[in-house]
Amino acid sequence: MPIRFIATLTAGLALAGAARAEVPKVATDITPVHSLVARVMQGVGEPALIVAPGATPHGYAMRPSEAAALDDADLVIWIGPELTPWLEDAIGTLAGDAHSLALLDAPETRTLPVRTGATFAADAHDAGHDDHGHDEHAQEDHDDHGHDDHAHHDQGHADAHDHAHDGPDPHAWLDPANARAWLSLIAAELADHDPANAARYTANSKDARAEIASLEDGIADRLAPVGDVPFLVFHDAYQYFEAHFGLTAAGAISLSDASDPSAARIAELRDLAASRAIACILAEPQFDPKLVETVFGGVARHGVVDPLATGVTPGPELYPTLMRDMAGSLAQCLGGQG
Repeated sequence: MPIRFIATLTAGLALAGAARAEVPKVATDITPVHSLVARVMQGVGEPALIVAPGATPHGYAMRPSEAAALDDADLVIWIGPELTPWLEDAIGTLAGDAHSLALLDAPETRTLPVRTGATFAADAHDAGHDDHGHDEHAQEDHDDHGHDDHAHHDQGHADAHDHAHDGPDPHAWLDPANARAWLSLIAAELADHDPANAARYTANSKDARAEIASLEDGIADRLAPVGDVPFLVFHDAYQYFEAHFGLTAAGAISLSDASDPSAARIAELRDLAASRAIACILAEPQFDPKLVETVFGGVARHGVVDPLATGVTPGPELYPTLMRDMAGSLAQCLGGQG
């Protein structure tokens, strides 16, 4: 074998190894965010997941392997302290040298205020749909690299968030317009950390945004017949989905997935179920369905919906599967489609 060929081959392998070594180590908080990051990194690397599938993100004790992944991270991509208040301190302690991107803080993110009452205004879904409805997928033309104004501000804002039940609702991943915007932000962040693979991140982001846009159209068509059918949810995690697709949630049994409803709240909801002819009550897989059955009995159909896709394997396909499964559960329980 010619010496020149051997030298060229050795140099090429060294460069390839260097490129692989430069792929940033990314830590993510919850499975939907992990899925979006994994889709952008597809073919280059894989992000780490900090909050185990099925665990409540609001309060969580990291396992040693999860703490190690956070400690090793070059980049942390998470919703923000509104969803995982405990993670803010953990990032400061374990990932102090990493760059932190809190998606809820991004100017492109559409946010809605937390709802604290047991019942929601009857016309709330109309107002929300005006703001969050079909936007003709405007983010399709978003420039993956037009992020200089916001992408590089490390989160040192503990004083700005008291983690009470006010401020923005953190379940913003359930608005697919946010997911499309975040894909662009994620691609830009990764490209900044790993210029050698910037073209791949940009291409993956563009393809993923197109996939979600197509998914939105199908979900909108499926849910259109049941947009005016009132329903209750176990806890108020779904208003982004409701607002984007024009659904009519009438109330939530629990204020959050970490609290039990009061007797007064239950009484208010039972009155609501009777007065507004609630068609469907949606529980979640991690909560005991007996509460719904005991309180509401046969007043309405019962279904199960999961904002974190607990039973789905984490990875690039989790986010679209989550959205399809939510749409299917709602369509079936509300009685419009099977």
